[in-house]
Amino acid sequence: MKKIYANATEALDGVLSDGMLIAAGGFGLCGIPELLLEAIKESGAQDLTFASNNAGVDDFGIGILLQTKQVKKMISSYVGENAEFMRQYLSGELELEFNPQGTLAERMRAGGAGIPGFYTKTGVGTVIADGKEHKDFNGETYIMEEGIFADLAIVKAWKADDTGNLIFRKTARNFNVPAATCGKICIAEVEEIVPRGSLDPDAIHLPGIYVHRIIQGDHEKRIEQRTTRKKEDA
Repeated sequence: MKKIYANATEALDGVLSDGMLIAAGGFGLCGIPELLLEAIKESGAQDLTFASNNAGVDDFGIGILLQTKQVKKMISSYVGENAEFMRQYLSGELELEFNPQGTLAERMRAGGAGIPGFYTKTGVGTVIADGKEHKDFNGETYIMEEGIFADLAIVKAWKADDTGNLIFRKTARNFNVPAATCGKICIAEVEEIVPRGSLDPDAIHLPGIYVHRIIQGDHEKRIEQRTTRKKEDA
């Protein structure tokens, strides 16, 4: 089965369509599938729902799709750092389903494991719990959250082999693993594709069985908040 594609546009061909639910890895600007997001923008796909911790910044990450009004709904934990995200939400142009970060990660992981729902204490007594089933266990109240079963997952990894085994680099591991597992189809963009058998099996973060298509490309690796010391203090 062919898994390696020449570029993001080719990898999305025959997969991307209007109205999809897309799970996207990354946290802030770390480990985001920037090449695939740019290709989605260029495709013109509309009415998309993204399950992602956040939407990047105004001109990078999912933020570029908000600018072109290709996203109708975000399932996210964080609105900050993206003025257009906040503006569209407050003006009623964008639907937003808030999730605590741990809950969102677990919803993705649950979907990847075939689990339709689970109970958590997180959000009990807040607006997060509105309209959700409540149940008591051992005298404590929990709410039920549903697993996320995405039409497509897009993730960014450090290394891959041709079978799709992936290694994520440090913080970029974040939401990428659970996002990858919950998609019916998973496309991974990577910095390097290495020969089969060269990856230490104990170092693989995501088995290739979850990954259907792979692209290799150059990445900007933009820093979201650059903080430096003055030279004399260094």
